Amino acid sequence: MKLNSDLGESFGSWTMGCDEQIIPLIDMANIACGFHASDPLTMSKTVKFAKEHGVEIGAHPGYPDLVGFGRRSLKCSFDEIEAFVIYQVGALAGVCKANNTAVKYVKPHGALYNDMMKDDDVLRAILSGISSYDKSLKLMLLSTTKNNYYASIAKSYGVSLIYEVFADRAYTKEGLLVARTQEGAVIHDLQTVLDRIDLLNMEGKLITIDGEKIDLKADSMCVHGDNEKAVEFVKALRDYIG
Repeated sequence: MKLNSDLGESFGSWTMGCDEQIIPLIDMANIACGFHASDPLTMSKTVKFAKEHGVEIGAHPGYPDLVGFGRRSLKCSFDEIEAFVIYQVGALAGVCKANNTAVKYVKPHGALYNDMMKDDDVLRAILSGISSYDKSLKLMLLSTTKNNYYASIAKSYGVSLIYEVFADRAYTKEGLLVARTQEGAVIHDLQTVLDRIDLLNMEGKLITIDGEKIDLKADSMCVHGDNEKAVEFVKALRDYIG
């Protein structure tokens, strides 16, 4: 199981996250592409740093929502979503090409990620954008109880999936993330995170916010770069996973 984190989310003189501390500890960097956060210079610096540490690079496209940090759902058409996925992936791919590296996968950000898991039309628009741009790029999405269903949709676009779990986010019994507006949605206690990951590693199960156990496949595990305990969490998880 690989560690991933959402990074490159600073913008101009505004700084987000602890990228320089986190990147050396992870396997996969989900780099913002300018719509919810980031700018060309931030993208360039993040790509260079990821390459320096041998970290796999993924595009992290979001809704065009800098003010809301991409965490607000926008009413966009299929064509709009497809187009801005292509636009953002292409922008990061250009930066990567200039630095002799490449984008390997796509992980939508924030509200776009959540909407993808709830609305098949949004998922299909994202898959269409990826497929139109480069079918070799994989889509990272939330591992849920409906993995086979999502795999069948992705297959129709010729795109493979990476199933992701979150170390520091609470889950519903359906295997979806608890909304950030709800108390307990983000986990800040390290031991709680380690206990959850230990159960996932040993039994392939994760405990929901209601205390139930659900089966989840985990190809990659995310720790948010903007979590106040992000560096502490990533160090501990790196030691645990090896």
